[in-house]
Amino acid sequence: MLARIDQLDTDIAAVDAQIEAHLAPFADAAARLDEIPGIGPVAAAIIIAEIGVDMTRFPTAGHLAAWAKFAPGIKSSAGKAKGNGSTGHGDRYLARILGEVAVLVGRSDTFLGARYRRIARRRGKKKAIVAVGRSLLVAIWHLLANPDMHFRDLGADHYDRHINANAKKLNHIRQLEALGYHVTLQPAA
Repeated sequence: MLARIDQLDTDIAAVDAQIEAHLAPFADAAARLDEIPGIGPVAAAIIIAEIGVDMTRFPTAGHLAAWAKFAPGIKSSAGKAKGNGSTGHGDRYLARILGEVAVLVGRSDTFLGARYRRIARRRGKKKAIVAVGRSLLVAIWHLLANPDMHFRDLGADHYDRHINANAKKLNHIRQLEALGYHVTLQPAA
């Protein structure tokens, strides 16, 4: 039994060495993808294996998201929504790794984590996974399309820093007036 475990360990080490040998030409791209929160060396290798490093075949990041089926399409006409918003059947391996990264990054104190939590709170976890997965694909496209680019996190407080206090105040006033209240504002003492 112990000999079988040793043989299995040897086989795993041989497979890992072969994978590293195949990934050696893409080490720079994998290192740039590793800068994105939630994406580690294994996830970077899977992403590169599924989409490649040549982004010239995708004119924009939206094209990559559409190819990966991370761009749900709902069309509306005359107030009726057409389409079910499903993302279709894209690359299941890419979708799986992006889903795992999205859930992992949802627990982090980053912009993508804040985005995940905001969407999950309003629309549910599945919608948040698709939205953050699409955001990840956009970041991946930019990193692979431009070798000089590096990932820069906007910060978990990005949404809070970009709130227009006056617009938010007017929005709340309109909502209260729509409910039938008369609103007068006084500055806090």
